[in-house]
Amino acid sequence: MTHSPLVGGATRTATALLVAVVLGGCAAGSTDVEPTAFGSSTTSVERLHVEVQGTRPHDPSAFTQGFEISDGELVEGTGLAGWSYISARNLDTGAERVRVPLPDDMFGEGLTVSGDTVWQLTWKEGVAFARDRTTLAERSRVTYDGEGWGLCAQPDRLVMSNGSDTLTFRDPVTFDEVGSVRVTLDGRALDQLNELECTDDGSVYANVWQTSKIVRIDPTTGKVTALIDASGLLTPEQTANADVLNGIAAIPGTDRFLITGKFYPLTFDVRFVP
Repeated sequence: MTHSPLVGGATRTATALLVAVVLGGCAAGSTDVEPTAFGSSTTSVERLHVEVQGTRPHDPSAFTQGFEISDGELVEGTGLAGWSYISARNLDTGAERVRVPLPDDMFGEGLTVSGDTVWQLTWKEGVAFARDRTTLAERSRVTYDGEGWGLCAQPDRLVMSNGSDTLTFRDPVTFDEVGSVRVTLDGRALDQLNELECTDDGSVYANVWQTSKIVRIDPTTGKVTALIDASGLLTPEQTANADVLNGIAAIPGTDRFLITGKFYPLTFDVRFVP
């Protein structure tokens, strides 16, 4: 069945709770459960926090899964079966140019832009969509094993997360697996890696599901090089209708990022600072 967009804080909250209870996994439900690797021993990595430079409106009905800036547009993908879509909107004005729904039986996940293709994952369906960058129309589909969570693009490969401690590298044209790396924080495996962002310096940033933490990863070694605290962005009133932090997009030509979350009413323009 096709659903209309969520309306009202009570509906959003009820939906988030339902997803948390019924679906579990990467779907939703912040419980502030931190991975074991976030223990007090994390003294060898850089500690950063977010410095807010400004805010922009964000659709509070968007269950954000993928978040990327491309050619002056914010490309966003959302989740929940029957509610999932991909959209592109003007970065400066926020005006939506195009929106394409996923099939009702698909639960949208992370996305990335690679050349003239937008790749978009699904959660448990094992399907990745290759889309036209301009129209966002589906060009083709490929299948993969396991779950799909986050995705970002480096010049010669895609980087994919599946909620485990492993990042999988994929061919940007065929989506074939071409390698992988295990992510560690002070020598301990770090799992629950979710939405990803690849940056020009070769780093991969990852939301850690169920937490307000973002990590910076060296994808060559898998080592976490920075632990970023992104807590306290929303007011208590805003938090009541929001879900987990999820969404990182580097702003081209700057040292800033846009970050948001599922059902967040705002997108935050931030710097990661000591």
